[in-house]
Amino acid sequence: MPPKGEKRKQQIIDAAKDMFINRGFQSTHIGQVCEELDIARGTVYQYFSNKKEILYAILESVSENIEDILDPDDLKEFLRKKPEYDTIVKFVDNRIAGVLSVFSTEPIVIRLIYRDIVGVDDEVTTHVDRFMGRITTVLSKEIEVLRNNNIFRSGVDPDIAASMLVGGIMAIVFRYSKKHKDFLDKAVTTAMSINYLHGVYEENP
Repeated sequence: MPPKGEKRKQQIIDAAKDMFINRGFQSTHIGQVCEELDIARGTVYQYFSNKKEILYAILESVSENIEDILDPDDLKEFLRKKPEYDTIVKFVDNRIAGVLSVFSTEPIVIRLIYRDIVGVDDEVTTHVDRFMGRITTVLSKEIEVLRNNNIFRSGVDPDIAASMLVGGIMAIVFRYSKKHKDFLDKAVTTAMSINYLHGVYEENP
């Protein structure tokens, strides 16, 4: 897609995103997005058939960003160098902090999943379930590699640990957003790291 087209597509996504937050997903209509951007309906339909496709584009972007952060080849290459324990801890913490940052900069995903998406219809529910499963699977593979390299305890179940981490991140962002509190505060992200990561590290030999 030409750069101009990509820019317009992103403008549509951003405008719809704001409306999903302020008006609710079900109360937002394509016509309102057009009015906000002062464009014809046909312009939106060049990129999206309906508002659900805009939502799916948002979920896809979040998934891709997290997959980039948790690139398995980067992790394997890092571990191949046999780094010191403290270096490993810092590396893993930074990766998980990156995932938290993605969720935090896209709070619409958490808010909509908790408040406004689930139960809309079977198609939307399926896409949301697929999104959650995709994120959990990426994290599960990360945890499995760390466990197999004796960085996480041998008894750690990757799927359960990944599900707890995803659920914890989403719950924190949702709760803090409702209270208008800063979920990116260092104390919050550090607590998340301690609770969901350091509890599964092997003791430093």
